[in-house]
Amino acid sequence: MTTKRQLRTAMFLACMTLAVVWGNAGAADIPVITGEHWTASSAEVQKAYLIGIANLVQVETAYYAKNPPKDAQNFVPRLAKGLRGQTLDSIRESLNRWYAGNPDQLQRPVIETIWFEMAVPGLQKNK
Repeated sequence: MTTKRQLRTAMFLACMTLAVVWGNAGAADIPVITGEHWTASSAEVQKAYLIGIANLVQVETAYYAKNPPKDAQNFVPRLAKGLRGQTLDSIRESLNRWYAGNPDQLQRPVIETIWFEMAVPGLQKNK
C-alpha cells in the first residue's frame, strides 16, 4: 500500500512539475518523434527515447499491478506483450532497418512504427 501511495505521489509531483515548466503547452507544442528525427539521431539518443518508453510502460504496469485495465482499455499491456523478448538494442536495430528500407516513410512517428511493425506482429507470435 505504501509503495502505491509513494508511486502516486511521485507521479503527481512529476505531472505538476511538467505543468509548471511547460505552462500552457498544447498538443501542437509537444513534438512527435518521426523517422526523420530517428535517423538523424545518434545511437545514444535513440536508446534514450526507447528508455523513456520503457519507463512509461514500467510505471504504468507498477501502478496498475493489483488492478490492471483490460487489454482493450489500454495499449501498454499489449505493447509489453508484443515486445516480449526484445531488447533496447534489438528494437533500435529493427527501427533502423525499417526506416532504411522505407525511406518514403520518414514522416511516420516512431511510436507508430514500433506498434505496427514490432508489437502487433509480436502479439500474434506471443499468443
